Amino acid sequence: MSPIKESALNTFRAEAEAVQSLAGQLTDDFEKAVRAILATHGKVIVTGMGKSGLVGRKIAATLASTGTPSFFLHPGEAYHGDLGMIEAGDIVLALSNSGQTDEVLRLIPYLQECGNTVIAMTGNAGSTLAKNSTYHLDVSVKSEACPLSLAPTCSTTAQLAMGDALAVALMNERGFRAEDFARFHPGGSLGRRLLTRVGDVMRSEHLPTASPSSRLGEVIITISDARMGVAVILDEGKIAGIVTDGDVRRAMLKYGARFFDITADEIMTRTPKTVSVADRLTDAEQLMQDNKIHSLIVVDRDGKLAGIVELYDLMRSGK
Repeated sequence: MSPIKESALNTFRAEAEAVQSLAGQLTDDFEKAVRAILATHGKVIVTGMGKSGLVGRKIAATLASTGTPSFFLHPGEAYHGDLGMIEAGDIVLALSNSGQTDEVLRLIPYLQECGNTVIAMTGNAGSTLAKNSTYHLDVSVKSEACPLSLAPTCSTTAQLAMGDALAVALMNERGFRAEDFARFHPGGSLGRRLLTRVGDVMRSEHLPTASPSSRLGEVIITISDARMGVAVILDEGKIAGIVTDGDVRRAMLKYGARFFDITADEIMTRTPKTVSVADRLTDAEQLMQDNKIHSLIVVDRDGKLAGIVELYDLMRSGK
């Protein structure tokens, strides 16, 4: 193995070990911190300097997008007017690997005077920040992946993992749902897919339909003209079944010369999978994946044919 690849693998192993070690460092303070955040009517203000500050920005963004109002406050800017962003009911999550970062420690007297709950995330349980916090989250690591053991690598990975653990625990306790996530991400493809309903993308015009008594030759023409790969079989306006192009090919092999004498009701699937116009696109996609199909019949509130949605429609809607 080349030295470059070996270096990468060593980094992966070191950072993976750092994250795994967090399980043994988790104390009751983690649960108490989560419950404090759930109980507050204020915000979670994340702060930190340098690399810890960069990690803090990510943690604040994750919290905010998963149901916990949060923003990042630069500790250096705090003493130049930004302290006014902190209100009495807010909880402050302070990150410092050493627990001795001067800019962060300078905030402590103000926070104590205002009665703010302080959650410290440090790698040193005996540090000034840890001792002066309400709750302490231990993110200590044995060493950094950096060959000089100087550049924050394992320590920042541990901070990120602990921040994610906080966010996920809060999501679980709040019962945070996919719909909630979508409301905070309406501009992203995932948000669009979660908020968009089947009725918004289904094909509702010139639908391929046939009757149970239709000859397979007619069904083939119907499927070919619509270019949807299926024909919906209607009996007096009610959905009786579905015939796919795969059903047609299998029928040709099975019936041979008798193929054109066969009617739709002899090969159709009588209990086709359906979705409602009000169902989410993600639900329709999951149904297709579970049943290994590419098209679904869409029904209205009365169970009547409203349209057809294809896997292509779902893929296109996610762009």
